[in-house]
Amino acid sequence: MSQTIILRGDLQRALAKRLIDHAPHDAVVKIGAATRTTDQNSKLWAMLSDVSRAKPEGRVHTAEIWKCLFMNALGHETAFETGLDNRPFPIGFQSSRLTKAQMSDLIEFVYAYGAEHDVKWSETYEWKY
Repeated sequence: MSQTIILRGDLQRALAKRLIDHAPHDAVVKIGAATRTTDQNSKLWAMLSDVSRAKPEGRVHTAEIWKCLFMNALGHETAFETGLDNRPFPIGFQSSRLTKAQMSDLIEFVYAYGAEHDVKWSETYEWKY
């Protein structure tokens, strides 16, 4: 049986320690920062759509390509594979793997880029991360 515990306080930490103490031989434990939230993901895709519609600097890209461009600008690594047509294509730009903090940085970067290029945001509420 697999367990996921979010370490928010002493009770969760105690439970995690108990589970480790009683874990079977060769059990695997993985601890990492929480990944991006659903709200962050929704916000990012709304922003990417806004940037795509604005066509800053005459660039015509899909929201997916804009996501890759912004992630690359922030230094997120990618790799290239050779396609079936022998042309290279990038792989590895997956925002689902970003932590909450990394996703916040990405959203702030998109905001800054949009501000420099007069992007009109479809959402008017203030972003809280």
